[in-house]
Amino acid sequence: MTEEAALVRLSTKCVTTEYCLSDIRRKMQRWLLPEGAEERILQRLQDERFVDESRYAHAFVRDKSRYNRWGERRIEFELRKKGISNEDIKDALTELQDDEENDERLIALLRQKAKTVKARNDYELMMKLLRFAAQRGFTSEQVQRCLKKAINKEFDDEA
Repeated sequence: MTEEAALVRLSTKCVTTEYCLSDIRRKMQRWLLPEGAEERILQRLQDERFVDESRYAHAFVRDKSRYNRWGERRIEFELRKKGISNEDIKDALTELQDDEENDERLIALLRQKAKTVKARNDYELMMKLLRFAAQRGFTSEQVQRCLKKAINKEFDDEA
C-alpha cells in the first residue's frame, strides 16, 4: 500500500471513530508501508486533528463506563495499555467524578449479577460479587459502599 492510500484510508476511519496512536500504528504494521511512512502519516493525522489522544481518552471513558459498565481502575488500566499519557488519563477520568451516578451504576450491575450467581450462603455471594466488581475496575471503597445496598435491596425484593 502506498503512503497516500494509507493516509486516505486512515483519515476516513478516523472521521467515523476515535482512534489513539497505538491503534493506528497497529493497523499500519499490517500494511507493510515504506520505511518512515508510518511516522509521517501519524504526524499528519495529528496535525490535521484526525487523531487526538485527549479526545480519544474522553470518548473511551464515556463509552466504557456507560456501555461496558467498567469502573475507574479498569478504564485507567486499559488507557495505560494503549499508551495514553497520565495527564490525558487524569483529565478524562474527571468525567467519572459523580459518585452518585457511579454508585447507581454499580448497584444496578451488582443486582443484575446477584440474580445469576450461585452461592451456598450470603458470605459466598458477597465474595463473588466483590470479585466481580473488582474485575470490572471499581475501587474497594466503592464496592463496599454499594454492595450492602445492592444485596439488601435484592433480599428485600425476594421477601
